[in-house]
Amino acid sequence: MTKFILMMSMILGLAGPAFADDVCFIAKEKDKVLKQEGDCKQRYSPCSSFKIPLSLMGYDHGTLEDAQKPLWEFRKGYVDYVDKWKQNHTPLMWMQNSCVWYSQLLTQRIGIDRFKAYVKRLKYGNQDVSGDKDKNNELTKSWLDSSLSISAEEQVDFIQRMIDRKLHLISSHAYDMTKFLLFLEDLPQGWRLYGKTGTGHVLDDKKNNTDRMHGWFVGWIEKDKRAIVFATHITDKTKTDTYPSARAKAAAKEKLLEIIQP
Repeated sequence: MTKFILMMSMILGLAGPAFADDVCFIAKEKDKVLKQEGDCKQRYSPCSSFKIPLSLMGYDHGTLEDAQKPLWEFRKGYVDYVDKWKQNHTPLMWMQNSCVWYSQLLTQRIGIDRFKAYVKRLKYGNQDVSGDKDKNNELTKSWLDSSLSISAEEQVDFIQRMIDRKLHLISSHAYDMTKFLLFLEDLPQGWRLYGKTGTGHVLDDKKNNTDRMHGWFVGWIEKDKRAIVFATHITDKTKTDTYPSARAKAAAKEKLLEIIQP
């Protein structure tokens, strides 16, 4: 029976130590830490969790208009290793499908100078968007297992400043639309869940991709005037068949439910 339960946990992406050598979870309400586990100070590439600041940038800059505009057409040559990316995308689809090529078109339209300025303005992680050395890929790769990195503690700080609308010079429209895109589901007792996953490769000492993965789930839950911000990060110790971001999301939801339903 125990073996069966472990196998089902692996299939559902709920297994813990069997998959990961580094697991971090942190949840805060304002300045109060409600729960913290693991090393939440270590920085990792944000990967697709970076779509949160990208959304703020895009709407503030005016490149993104609303949930349905702009509609950008998929073209041969775009990043397409996920089947659902092989179609035209709106901003809402971009966030829901975690589409890499849409992010890359967005940053190229923002431009390198504004992009760097936004990351600095948002005080996001190590603020290094130089990309891979000698690859000239700042606008298309810097947040994807490259130069930009952020810790779970910094993710939580960033999300808190965002929901408090205390980021420097970001428009109300950008806040409103980003929140709209990030809504995921209703939780018990009237709580609402907002967040974004992210998955990437663990880098070796020479900054090359390994076959091990790491994953994020970051965001917040809110009810009435309360908001609990959180970040979860998992680093796999071996190559697996499930995404660590999906496991991070499942683990975070479980821990958040423990917090709101003690």
